[in-house]
Amino acid sequence: MLRRWRKTRAIGLCDPQVNPHCSPQAYWPADGLLRLLSFNVQVGINTQRYHHYLTRSWQHLLPHAGRAGNLQRIGDLLADFDLVALQEVDGGSLRSGYINQVEYLAQQGAFPYWYQQLNRNLGRFAQHSNGVLSRLRPTLLEDHPLPGPPGRGAIFLRLGEGEHALGVVMMHLALGARTRTRQLAYIRERVSEFRHLVLMGDMNTHAVDLLENSPLRDLGLIAPQVEATFPSWRPQRCLDHILLSSELELGRVDVLSQPISDHLPVAVEIRLPETQNVAQMPMLNTPSPE
Repeated sequence: MLRRWRKTRAIGLCDPQVNPHCSPQAYWPADGLLRLLSFNVQVGINTQRYHHYLTRSWQHLLPHAGRAGNLQRIGDLLADFDLVALQEVDGGSLRSGYINQVEYLAQQGAFPYWYQQLNRNLGRFAQHSNGVLSRLRPTLLEDHPLPGPPGRGAIFLRLGEGEHALGVVMMHLALGARTRTRQLAYIRERVSEFRHLVLMGDMNTHAVDLLENSPLRDLGLIAPQVEATFPSWRPQRCLDHILLSSELELGRVDVLSQPISDHLPVAVEIRLPETQNVAQMPMLNTPSPE
């Protein structure tokens, strides 16, 4: 009998994992620009039509020979970015060939730092997760389960220190509007300290709803892109977002025409607030709660 993970999750103060194939030294873009990407990768499944949700549904449970090629394509895409939010990644189970997809993509994209957030643990059958890949060393990383039925989470990052620190929240929100509102209220309560803020992920609703009708409405955020991201083969709905504080200087904005998953990736380029000497920032070294 399949047993679900029933242990109550707590907020976790965590260290990012270090990619042994990259130098662990701090990285800072020479031009001061930070290239962000958010991508729901659908555990490496290439969905190209609605009927594939039925005919390829077995790939959510069992390994598939084409998954490795899809992950390689995703890894090649991610290599051009500095901070990546991943949704619907597998942490290493039967369906992924026991490959931790976050770690694998960190290696493929040569990211020095990565973290896998396990949101639903189905043992050897599935490890439903979010992930973060970063070329910058976080000064804080927290793992937060979100309100509502188990299985949704958000990763809170801080880059830099002091008034010019950048707060980043990566998330995959619920499908239901009521639960999604609870999740956004939870996030809103925990980001008030940041002058500079980025929220990124699969938010399962449109930008107008997020900016005008949700608990985020008083933050003064902007949605630099409103192009449709879902479904990837004929985009009709904008569900994937990178929301920014209005004070952040905006560069290039794009929805990438890369129909690898059932969502298209969203890319935004920002100029980092002030220039900080990241090489002097200490590595977070607080043990994670057991």
